[in-house]
Amino acid sequence: MAERERINSVPLVSLITINYNQAAVTCQLLESTRRLKYPRFEVIVVDNASKEDPTDRIVKGRYPNVKVVRSSENLGFSGGNNLGMQHARGAYFFFLNNDTEVTPDLLDQLLEPFKTNPAIGIVCPKIRYFDQPTVIQYAGYFPLSKFTGRTWSIGLGETDKGQYDRSGVTDFAHGAAMMVSRRAVEIGGAMDESFFLYYEELDWSMQIQRAGFQIYYQAAALIYHKESISVGKASPMKVYYLTRNRLLFMRRNVSGFPLYVFILYYFCFALTKAAFVYAVKGQLTYLNALKNAIVWHFTHKIRRSKNNLSSPAVAVT
Repeated sequence: MAERERINSVPLVSLITINYNQAAVTCQLLESTRRLKYPRFEVIVVDNASKEDPTDRIVKGRYPNVKVVRSSENLGFSGGNNLGMQHARGAYFFFLNNDTEVTPDLLDQLLEPFKTNPAIGIVCPKIRYFDQPTVIQYAGYFPLSKFTGRTWSIGLGETDKGQYDRSGVTDFAHGAAMMVSRRAVEIGGAMDESFFLYYEELDWSMQIQRAGFQIYYQAAALIYHKESISVGKASPMKVYYLTRNRLLFMRRNVSGFPLYVFILYYFCFALTKAAFVYAVKGQLTYLNALKNAIVWHFTHKIRRSKNNLSSPAVAVT
């Protein structure tokens, strides 16, 4: 009885992950969740219209307590996670890629910052590469350049020697592993589904911050990421969405002179350089993906985010 009361006294955490034709990889993640020490969490797998229904393999296999939500269409990263939230009961949503593996005290550590600061809306762990377990992928984010649209994760590619073991507020969350409070979502809104793949967590980070919340890097929390299993380390799909969504992100979040400078930089330098490289290497499918990514912007109306980067954040009381 006392043990049940102890479990019920802590907040429920909803782990949400997306599966797309990768049931075996997803099951590896689910297997790793058995290590979690935190006593109260649920696991939701959103299947993005995979060719084969993974429900039997997951639920009737070794993970009967996992809830599988099947989508009739591929909703992408943002849409899939939004669907997962609709089925989640937790006070906190923990979004994690299906190609990650957790560590035992991950949830406990991620919850700590929320207890001390109500302004925190998203907490991310330190991320290391699964195949190179001492090499860092994420230890927070550098600020965005409004003129080039570039940012990158702190510590990327560095061997972890404790140099980023100091926790603190950071500029962006990492989509591979981010815990978000239900309150932040209720006030800041869900992910924008026009991105489909890539840049959606950067856009959402800006959206949540404009609602008055902070993003926090929790150095004591650790997760391992296999990275790019879904679309490959290089593919026409990746080129298309990275190209399209970098411009989409900037158009939605930046205005005025910085946006004009970015567009000039993007078209005269970044895109021209990429097109030249693909042409020289004879990578015509990549070149076509680049072209289609730009054409998309002439055929779709962009819905700007409320309060762009030049606008002050709304205070949360």
